[in-house]
Amino acid sequence: MLHSRSTYTISDQHKSFYQKNGFIKLKEVFNKEEVAEYNRIISKCVMKMKKEDTPLEERDTYGRAFLQLFNLWTEDEEVKSLVFNQKLAQIATELMGAKGVRMYHDQALFKEAGGGITPWHADQYYWPLSSDKTITAWIPLQETPLEMGPLEFSAASQHLISGRNLSISDQSEEEIGAKVRLNNFQHVIEPFEAGEVSFHCGWVFHRAGSNRTNQTRKVMTIIYMDENMRLKTPENSGQQNDWETWCPGAKVGEVIDSHLNPILYGEKPDRYIPTLSK
Repeated sequence: MLHSRSTYTISDQHKSFYQKNGFIKLKEVFNKEEVAEYNRIISKCVMKMKKEDTPLEERDTYGRAFLQLFNLWTEDEEVKSLVFNQKLAQIATELMGAKGVRMYHDQALFKEAGGGITPWHADQYYWPLSSDKTITAWIPLQETPLEMGPLEFSAASQHLISGRNLSISDQSEEEIGAKVRLNNFQHVIEPFEAGEVSFHCGWVFHRAGSNRTNQTRKVMTIIYMDENMRLKTPENSGQQNDWETWCPGAKVGEVIDSHLNPILYGEKPDRYIPTLSK
């Protein structure tokens, strides 16, 4: 099992780019050996947990986009070694300008061979969180060419209010796509090298193309929030579900501090690595 404890140098230029554009791609966060090992352990866990057996052609747009599995860190100690990786948490903390970050949840996003698009959306539509101090690490588990459907960004679109009320759907693909084009936000579509990781904020609009290869596009994501994030009153059913699922026992107006939301980086080292209880 890999135990990467090194740091990644985040420059003022990195911070400025992220704050302006709502995302950043960073090369060589992991080496090829680490990527291969994480691919192995995440893939093993996904195969153990997955329950979807409906043929692609019989699924809706969301279902064709990817296999989606959550909080793998609670299922497997090796997966936890990636999800609790201090380098990733350090990057997330510095890009956001926070003092520390805690876990919101993780999710594996496996876009099968022939899998469809991931429509335009903003993640924070689903989150009952009181501020925009959120960031997601998008970690490809292999080199990801354009044909495989890498993550695409609408640079600086986190400032666009219109479209925040839309869940991931055919409607969001059409309406948000039209809005970001109308407002001339730069559409960034680039391949990912092995070991390259992107970070994006909760309100930046993003999508992914279809997987036109004969291999599964394997991605692990980790969602971080400011260590002092408070729960807000849910505004839609998705936020209500997230409260109950990812923040059990949290109370509106109070810091989200459940057993599923440990501090991963900051000034409280005794909180970093809780023991899994099975």
